[in-house]
Amino acid sequence: MFDLGRSFLASTERSPDATAVIDGDIRLTYAGWMDRVLRIVGAFDDLGIERGGCVATALQNTWEMATIHWACQMAGIMVAPLNWRVKAEELDFILPNASARLIVFQDVSADAVAGSAAASALPQVTVGGGTAGPAIPFSRLLENRLAAASPRAGADDLSLLLYTSGTTGRPKGVPRRHRAERAAALAHIAQNCYAYAERTLGVMPLYHTMGIRSLLSMALIDGCFACLPRFEAADALRLIEREKLTCLYLVPTLYHDLLAHPRFAETDVSSVRKLGFAGAPMTDGLIRRVEQAFRPELFVNHYGSSEVYTFTINQKAASKPGAAGKAALNQRIRVIKLGSSDPDDLAAPGEEGQIIADLAGDEAFEGYLNRPDADAKSLHAGWYFTGDTGSFDADGDLFVTGRVDDMIITGGENVSPVEVENVLSLCDGVLEVAVAGLPDERWGQKVVAFLRRGSGIDADALDAHCRTSGLANFKRPREYVFLDEVPKSPVGKILRRKLQAGEYRLEPGSS
Repeated sequence: MFDLGRSFLASTERSPDATAVIDGDIRLTYAGWMDRVLRIVGAFDDLGIERGGCVATALQNTWEMATIHWACQMAGIMVAPLNWRVKAEELDFILPNASARLIVFQDVSADAVAGSAAASALPQVTVGGGTAGPAIPFSRLLENRLAAASPRAGADDLSLLLYTSGTTGRPKGVPRRHRAERAAALAHIAQNCYAYAERTLGVMPLYHTMGIRSLLSMALIDGCFACLPRFEAADALRLIEREKLTCLYLVPTLYHDLLAHPRFAETDVSSVRKLGFAGAPMTDGLIRRVEQAFRPELFVNHYGSSEVYTFTINQKAASKPGAAGKAALNQRIRVIKLGSSDPDDLAAPGEEGQIIADLAGDEAFEGYLNRPDADAKSLHAGWYFTGDTGSFDADGDLFVTGRVDDMIITGGENVSPVEVENVLSLCDGVLEVAVAGLPDERWGQKVVAFLRRGSGIDADALDAHCRTSGLANFKRPREYVFLDEVPKSPVGKILRRKLQAGEYRLEPGSS
């Protein structure tokens, strides 16, 4: 089995003159990109970072970040890409945890690096702008000698170390091997029906599974990765039109922002024929608007995680809204009874339970880095317990209803926030919606809807919509809160904990 470095080399030999990566005015062919990759490998050698070592990054989606990723694959070095918004105290935990030998950063993460004792103890490389203290400019690494174009890793070597967000505690490191990364990239290509030389928008962060999937899949099919360091709808639309991008793989929030931008109507997006989304459910209302706006050949709902990547695939997202589909290639999933830890304690069709995935699949990890406590919580009898809730319908399609921790229990009844969000999303005038449970003296929790709205919609209209939608009465929101913005994570996931804690901005004029 090929390692990823060998796969990248194969693409370079097959299509040396094809455009591989774009970043602003930077346009590199596969041959030109490989030249830079091998110079970085040579620089790693000079810095004493050997096969099996670890390089940490705190970078936005730039060609430099993508180059470091591929240099690590060629050199047999594990890359640990971190959120460029990382804090000093997070670095102080992660860098020793990962046994990092080098930290690469840029201006947006410089303060965190400067404030971290762990980072200060490591060699540093800075991308763009001036140097910070002892940091070596990335440009200087490119002056280095070329290493031999000979991949040093094997399929069983570690390729990538992803860290979870750590919203409820210390971040968990997810180490992934070359064979799992390559299998996941090939599955992504197959399940999205990518053709030779596709062109994708490289905006999903390269510290996130979605960004990595886009980067690797494009390289394996001699495609083009068009970098967008930070999402701005206007910039994304310009890039789509200028570079004739053929596929988008985004979180639902970014699709919403593209469609909401005033320039969307005048932008030629006809080159985009394949759409995919992941990271969070897409409401029925947004699915309908995206389908109408792009008219894609393929519209794919991916459901997965950092640990296993793809659990299920629905290649007809618009025809069956809300369905996460069936198990992905070389994957098995189950829904077991809520509260159970027995993989064989199956929930009945239509019964809501906890979703679990087989760890023997090609894309799966083998356990968290130095976190036996996390392993004990999530890994049981060869299965990964996702922490998500859902059910199978009569056709065998999975519907994801939320997180176990997000389930609203009101008057002894279970209410899925996602179900209520889908109903409200179909009401005219609702721009965004998130549902959460708030404490209630009588019911234990009450269902509360937090919304961003257009004109002509109020609480009475929303309540009337719910009453006529078929939504059970006990699931109907007891309160509507109108927000200036729905709080989300950097990759577009709704932060229900912030809604529950009152950490949001009301729309102007609301009280």
